[in-house]
Amino acid sequence: MNQSAILEVKDLTKTFTNAGHSLTVLHGVSFSIEKGITCAIVGPSGSGKTTLLGLAAGLDKPTSGWVTLNNHKISEYSEADLSKIRNEQIGFVFQSFQLIPTLTALENVMVPIELRGVPYNKVEKSALELLESVGLKDRTGHYPTQLSGGEQQRVGIARAFIHEPEILFADEPTGNLDGETGAHVEEILFNLNREKGTTLVIVTHDIELASKCDRVIELKNGHVYKDSYVSFADPETVQMDAL
Repeated sequence: MNQSAILEVKDLTKTFTNAGHSLTVLHGVSFSIEKGITCAIVGPSGSGKTTLLGLAAGLDKPTSGWVTLNNHKISEYSEADLSKIRNEQIGFVFQSFQLIPTLTALENVMVPIELRGVPYNKVEKSALELLESVGLKDRTGHYPTQLSGGEQQRVGIARAFIHEPEILFADEPTGNLDGETGAHVEEILFNLNREKGTTLVIVTHDIELASKCDRVIELKNGHVYKDSYVSFADPETVQMDAL
């Protein structure tokens, strides 16, 4: 594995079988991602990008090939070991927010490190600081149903950063938001990424969002179609034929 890389996927294949029929979504995908960069994974619906993100984050197992995170071949780990890796090294932001409805914003953010047995007062302090950094200082006691979509996504981002992950995966983080709210969420995501030094990997259909990343990996029909370094280019100059 490249010494500067935090994530490497090698010859990754994923096949789903249902009622005797098989569908291969990924076909021998290989690439590595350097520590500290922002990387967008783009492609049309059905290209395999969300499947790839789930495999890279250890949420699913590949049919063949492997995933290495920080020199650990996590694709071969047991679920118990994967849970530990996810809780210590990986953050995840979901398109549908995935907040626990019976917990307040503050409690939702605290969950990942409470599971480690960290003292409550220390967890609460970190969670409050993060919620303030995403502009939700006055919404800490609100439940998800009392928050707008943008506010729920900001809670999700704070939760993803609470345990200071080395790599953060975001699946269409602005997909369920209007343009203005989405732009605000993007700004928060990139600002926290820079402040915390976290590697950021985003699945998105948004060309403008992808153009703000250092690198864009395009998938098409389950293959890597293009892999280029963007470095905050004008979105009009970013040619994404897979979209």
